Parts: sequence; structure tokens; C-alpha cells
Amino acid sequence: MKRISTVSEMQEISINNKKSGKRIGFVPTMGFLHEGHLQLVKKAREHNDIVVLSIFVNPLQFGPNEDFEAYPRDIERDEMLAKEAGVDYLFYPSVEEMYKEKRTSVIQVVERSNVLCGVNRVGHFDGVATVVIKLFNIVLPDKAYFGMKDAQQVAVLEGVIEDYNIPVAIERVPTVREEDGLAKSSRNVYLTNEERAEAPVLYQALHLGKQLLLEGKTTNFVKNSIKEMIEKETTGHIEYIEVLTYPDLKSKSRNDKELIIALAVKFSKARLIDNIVFTF
Repeated sequence: MKRISTVSEMQEISINNKKSGKRIGFVPTMGFLHEGHLQLVKKAREHNDIVVLSIFVNPLQFGPNEDFEAYPRDIERDEMLAKEAGVDYLFYPSVEEMYKEKRTSVIQVVERSNVLCGVNRVGHFDGVATVVIKLFNIVLPDKAYFGMKDAQQVAVLEGVIEDYNIPVAIERVPTVREEDGLAKSSRNVYLTNEERAEAPVLYQALHLGKQLLLEGKTTNFVKNSIKEMIEKETTGHIEYIEVLTYPDLKSKSRNDKELIIALAVKFSKARLIDNIVFTF
């Protein structure tokens, strides 16, 4: 595995690999790798000749009161895990390398971003779209692999790819979970022991919501049932519970076939998100 820190070198390598007829699979991350990331690498390894993993904590997607400086970082550990997982190139640019000068244009996401996490994170998905478009132009992947734990991010990026005719196929990869159902996340390390014991209730509540929807219960009934379960069995503060279409992220109507139940719960030092996407 080779570690690369400059845009020019990464682009040159990708161009040469493409000229040789090799397919590139890409896994963009913000580092502090866990099993969820490694599952993305595994999928990329199965279907491509070359696997590129990027590690870049993107300042554009953090709000003024969010945890950019505190976001966990451990490049030596990440490099070891990436190598063991079969990554060919680790792209690890600095902020200065990715954003050298004042930009002359901006990317603004106008759909799929004003619900769920986007309500209280104004500009977040603009930052996500900006960095991912840049990474696609640097790495030149045939396929990019994203975990469905961040289902809104996947929906937004699918829309961006369609809008701008970007020749990259997004592969949705199911959420990787602990044995008790908790979605794996870099932020889980911030949970106290008590909160960690409570956290699996989020996934259990999502399953309850899915069951109730399939039984014909109303959206409001489902959301209230999920809310009651989480408030009864955890100390977390609910930020949102939503039932929407997927990937459009619109209010559910009678004829919708694919739905998402999504939630966000804030514990003392960790904000957890989770979801279920299913055919209705």
C-alpha cells in the first residue's frame, strides 16, 4: 500500500491506472477507521482492480459549534488497518492541499438536505458534496462505496451525481453493527458505559417502527411509539424521528415503495444517528 498526500500524485496514479484498463473502487472516509469502513473496503476489493481509501477530516461539513478539532484522529492506526484490509492507495491530504485558495464557486445542495440531520446542520451537506466532488475528480473512481448508516448522505450524493452527470456509481453498503445492534461509528467511543448499554435501543425502536408501518399504522403513531420507547429506556435526548420516502426524503404518501425510518439521539458527548430503509 502506498500513502499519498498530494492531489497531483493521486490524480496521476489514477489516470495511469485508468489508461491501463483497471477499475478503481473508492472508499472516502474521515478516518479513525472501524469495522464499518473495513466492510466498505472489502466490497471495493471484491469488485475492482484498484482500491483507494481517503482519509480527510473535511472542515466544510462542520458547523461552528461542532467537533472538527475534537474529531478522533489516528493516522498510524488507520494506515495499518487500511493495509491489512487490502487498500492499494491511501490518500491522506492536508486541509491546505485540498483547499489551497479562496474558492471562486460553491456547491449548494437544494434537495434532500433540509430534513433529518440537515435541519440543524445548515451547510453540512454543501460541505459533503463539495469534498466528495473534489475527491471524485482526484481519484477518478468507477465505483464509490458508502455505508447506509449515513443514509441521508447517500441520498444527497446520489442526487449530486445525477445532477452533474458524474461517471461514478455509488454502491450502498448495509450498516455494520455490533452484536447488540448498535451501528458502528467513530463517535461511539464518546459514550459512557451507561449510555453504551442503552444505545442498542435505538435500533430496536427502528425495528418496532418498521413493524408498525407494515401493520398499517399511521406515520404519527409510529413516530410516537419510537419516541416513547427511546425516552423510557435511554437517557438520550431525541433530536428527530422521521418516516420519509427514500432516496427523495419526502413525506410518505400512499403509493411510496421505499421508505426510511431515521432518528438522531444526543447523549452526553455523542450524537448517534441510525435508520432502516425498506420496501413498503
